[in-house]
Amino acid sequence: MTRRSRGPVPKARDRQAAEGQAPPQAAANAPAPAAAKAPSAVAGKTPAPAASEIVRHPWVDALRKRGEFIPRIAALLTFVAGMVSVFSAVTPAYRSRLHNVRHLLGPGVPETAAGSTAAFGIALMLLSYGLRRRQRRAWIATLVLAVIITILHLAKGLDVEEASLCVALIVVLVLSRSNFRAAASVPPQRVRLTALTMLFAVDIGFGLFLIRENGHTLRGNPHLGSKLWQVLLGFIGVRGPLNFGSHQAGNTVHAVLAGLGAISLLTALSVILVRPPGPPRRSADQEAALSALLRSHGEQDSLAYFANRDDRQLILSPSGKSAVSFRVVGGVALAAGDPLGDPEAWPGAIDAFLTQAGTSAWVPAVMGCSERGGTAWSRAGLDALELGDEAVVYATEFSLEGRSMRGVRQACGRIERAGYTMQVRRCGDVDRAEWAQLVEAAKRWRQGGVERGFSMALGRLGDPREANGMIATAHDAEGRLRALLQFVPWGKKGLSLDVMRRDPASDNGVNEALIVAVLGRCTELGVERVSLNFAVFRSALERGAQLGAGPIARAWRKLLIIGSKWWQIEQLARFNAKFEPRWIPRYMCYPGSLEIPSVAIAALRAEAFIVLPSFRRKNSRTLEPQDEEEPLCR
Repeated sequence: MTRRSRGPVPKARDRQAAEGQAPPQAAANAPAPAAAKAPSAVAGKTPAPAASEIVRHPWVDALRKRGEFIPRIAALLTFVAGMVSVFSAVTPAYRSRLHNVRHLLGPGVPETAAGSTAAFGIALMLLSYGLRRRQRRAWIATLVLAVIITILHLAKGLDVEEASLCVALIVVLVLSRSNFRAAASVPPQRVRLTALTMLFAVDIGFGLFLIRENGHTLRGNPHLGSKLWQVLLGFIGVRGPLNFGSHQAGNTVHAVLAGLGAISLLTALSVILVRPPGPPRRSADQEAALSALLRSHGEQDSLAYFANRDDRQLILSPSGKSAVSFRVVGGVALAAGDPLGDPEAWPGAIDAFLTQAGTSAWVPAVMGCSERGGTAWSRAGLDALELGDEAVVYATEFSLEGRSMRGVRQACGRIERAGYTMQVRRCGDVDRAEWAQLVEAAKRWRQGGVERGFSMALGRLGDPREANGMIATAHDAEGRLRALLQFVPWGKKGLSLDVMRRDPASDNGVNEALIVAVLGRCTELGVERVSLNFAVFRSALERGAQLGAGPIARAWRKLLIIGSKWWQIEQLARFNAKFEPRWIPRYMCYPGSLEIPSVAIAALRAEAFIVLPSFRRKNSRTLEPQDEEEPLCR
């Protein structure tokens, strides 16, 4: 399987480096700290603030102490209290208790209280997600609703047991109030509309269930359409066509449906009228700081340059010597690669990132960091899981000689005999007219409705800002474009593969021939190393195929091979292995095991392996591999 590790306890020097910093100034779309605005500050000439000025968010210490259980317990208790309230509202009350309540409060109060209890119970269940994310607004709303529902439980039939559960919830919320300091995040419009649609569907389903539970009192045999009409009219407070033989049952159904409609209306208004923040954009100061960090420390990580993606946000360390590049997807703050800048300043950037994640109720996670970066994140409290291997080819070590390179030699010979020509240039040497043809061809060959990539793809093919990158093209004997590769800089002496596309009608081996052509020009271009594709779970595939592999390893390998039909897992590993690269392990970091599903889904969404339905995107089918030998893209 894969290795999972937790980093060692940080030494005193590392702890001082992490804690002896000024408070992070930085939301991702906020201006950069003053220290990062000037090149001298980025270079480290600004003295660090005193330790007395430190203001840390509880998330940072909570991750290190593994003490994030209180929000989880509060969220679970809230969900249970809401579910119990809903079912308590639709079940008959004890006759003796109900008689006492009617005698004290009046005949119509229990039915009205039951309807309100069901509506507020559903609201509690929805608020449990916000509590799980430690949102302050969710804590306030839950506390208010818990007090109200406690009173309603007593008013609808002296339900002391349910009221006691709500009192326990109130006690837990009050005692744990310091754990809920995060701001409420606003999801995109598409997500909000989807949530409202699902809420409305749940309300209808619950209304039909309520009618069914009281069906023994109905007169006649109404069909489903009449029951549905009863539910819809009940949402707006109008009694429907159904005739309940029991006055109590009719009042209960009417009150519950009216309460559900009121809660749904208020929820819809609050969701629709709230204005989401603008798209995340790096400020000019952050762009300047990012460029300075890449110039001074871009050699450290082959993924560092992909921090230039337009959809990435940036958080700088207080000293300005380091930064974390990330994107928020589905409530997960997804960083990629190692922190940028001086490794000695990484703890400051990591703390700033974790602090911002805690303030904004994001789940912090990292995709594709190196072993050195994974150690830094582990010291900050995250767990590490081996994700795969990056293939790095050193130009001075590469040769087509030997039996192991026979497949590559044959591919290159086949392409040469077919009359193909290879051209390797700087991106800035390609004119606009040719770029338009290259971009159009890349889109046509993509064979998918979306552009994939996040951690190892820039998504700026043909952009004038990438003049320092490399473009390799292959033309057939008739001069038609058949394949292209684009590389981004990896420091001053390296290249990192960004785009790999080929015409499905081209000859097999054209991608191999292009890579060999690039490696052959490395000495002339001053390039020492080239990063190729990333092979997900390569070591797991390799171990599962070894003699004597255990049943778990073999089963895991079979699952990966099945997934390769859609995600090119095995194909990429085979393609990379042809060039006899050095395999550099890459890791995923996450807060805890309970967050693995949300982190995995966010990563798949960021890489566009999962595409949510959208009215703007009509053709978003899954990308399929072209053939077993050559992967379509990185």
